[in-house]
Amino acid sequence: MPGIEPPRRIGVPTAAVRRMPSVDELVEGIYGGDRSLLSRAITLVESNAPTHRPLAREVLHRLGARPGFARRVGISGVPGAGKSTFIEAMGNYLCDAGHKVAVLAVDPSSSLTHGSILGDKTRMETLSRRQECFIRPSPSSGALGGVARKTRETIAVCEAAGFDTILIETVGVGQSEIAVRAMVDCFLLVLIAGAGDELQGMKKGIFEIADVLLVNKADGENFIRAEATRQEFERVMHYLSPATEGWTPPVRTVSSMTRAGIPEAWDAVEKYFAHVQSDGMFDARRREQAISWWHSLVEQELRARFLADSRVAALSGRLEADILSGRMAPSLAAEELLDGSGL
Repeated sequence: MPGIEPPRRIGVPTAAVRRMPSVDELVEGIYGGDRSLLSRAITLVESNAPTHRPLAREVLHRLGARPGFARRVGISGVPGAGKSTFIEAMGNYLCDAGHKVAVLAVDPSSSLTHGSILGDKTRMETLSRRQECFIRPSPSSGALGGVARKTRETIAVCEAAGFDTILIETVGVGQSEIAVRAMVDCFLLVLIAGAGDELQGMKKGIFEIADVLLVNKADGENFIRAEATRQEFERVMHYLSPATEGWTPPVRTVSSMTRAGIPEAWDAVEKYFAHVQSDGMFDARRREQAISWWHSLVEQELRARFLADSRVAALSGRLEADILSGRMAPSLAAEELLDGSGL
């Protein structure tokens, strides 16, 4: 009827029904600073759809011919530490200093629905409006340490787009953060006042992979408590094995609200980079990251191909029923699935 808009496909974003750009269009758009094509390229490499993988591989191959050299900084911390607020303050500081900043904010995904909140752009309101910054929220899909399965590919795309600093915010819910350490150059741990409570609630290992510790919310009446927490952590760090040889992680206080301590926090990061670049550790770690990425991709692809095989699917259903009924132990079922797959 005239004047009535035709019904839309509910739940399907407009971008999903648009024509998929060609590889040339995506690559040229990324190099040319087109934010829309940059976003679509990241969506492509994050996609699990089999039809998207050949195109995604070609895009990554083309972008790899002109690799970027961004500083990759992982940021994690206890819930309520104010990671997103800190990233906005730090991002604005870096943009003011002339940097191009990409923020990869990995959101928690539901283990039941695999949905995610994707609310970081609303929490980083001022930073998201800056032309020098690109914020990309991505669902973690249950990945270890809250890091999206495709985060490494997203880093590569952002580096090719010319961003010189990439901040990766993890979920920070107590999961292993080793996955973060394997893909960043520097790891920041954001804390809040109350050292005793935090030490009880966090595993020792997360402190041993941190390069810089920041006690957030050091403002107003909380400043004295934050300073006391900073001193406590300084004492603790001397008893832990550092992630980087010859480097004792500094502990700084910051206020994301007033931006006090933000320049000093980044200065600590700069000193860390100067340390690791002085004797070849930076390049060695990048090579290790590349091998780790390769191993991860091989494992993911092997698992995907194994589960997609029709023989595996048929046998898996029967074995799962046997496990649920108690007729077979999971360990024996695993062996039978592998032996009976014929792969």
